[in-house]
Amino acid sequence: MALSKEQIAQRIAQELKNGYYVNLGIGIPTLVANYVPEGIEVVLQSENGMLGMGPFPEKGQADPDLINAGKQTVTVLPGGSFFDSSTSFAMIRGGHVDLTVLGAFEVSEKGDIASWKIPGKMVKGMGGAMDLVASAKNIVVAMQHCSKDGQSKLLKKCTLPLTGVRCIRKIVSDLAVIEVTEDGFKLLERAPGVSVDEIIAATEARLIVDGDVPEMKF
Repeated sequence: MALSKEQIAQRIAQELKNGYYVNLGIGIPTLVANYVPEGIEVVLQSENGMLGMGPFPEKGQADPDLINAGKQTVTVLPGGSFFDSSTSFAMIRGGHVDLTVLGAFEVSEKGDIASWKIPGKMVKGMGGAMDLVASAKNIVVAMQHCSKDGQSKLLKKCTLPLTGVRCIRKIVSDLAVIEVTEDGFKLLERAPGVSVDEIIAATEARLIVDGDVPEMKF
């Protein structure tokens, strides 16, 4: 069974380390705020000007003035702070973000990412993705392994305009956890009930498989 968006976020939350400053991109990445493991403290940063972002509010508890970069209502944890965009991007460009979680349209076996534009479709703007991929110390991509028409999104070479070059370290898709190595994509974990052969078939680029591949644990 392929993972739901919530399960992708739950698996990515396992990448969080105590003391991390983490930026969550629009889409699936925003769900990671709901699954921060107990016993660790991380500070979630939203590029529209917030530190200390918490999980999504419960029904009826939303404050319309508290939103993330995707215009979703969020909560703020004790000690949280607010600031302007220039300060927010100074944090990003200054290399102060330990981990960035981004969505993607495509990722290449070299670690290139295309995440901001599909030619012929309306583009609201590139957002902060280009700054994040150029400055973050560690980038994890949350994505669907294939498009709606069944085409692989993990490619030998991206076909869409690039957001960043050779910057992605790890991908968590609805089928697998994949590391981007010097030799290409390496399969680390598979979604429960999904076989290695199914993941290979869904990946256009060559996939390195080294021994038995464990299922993800939640």
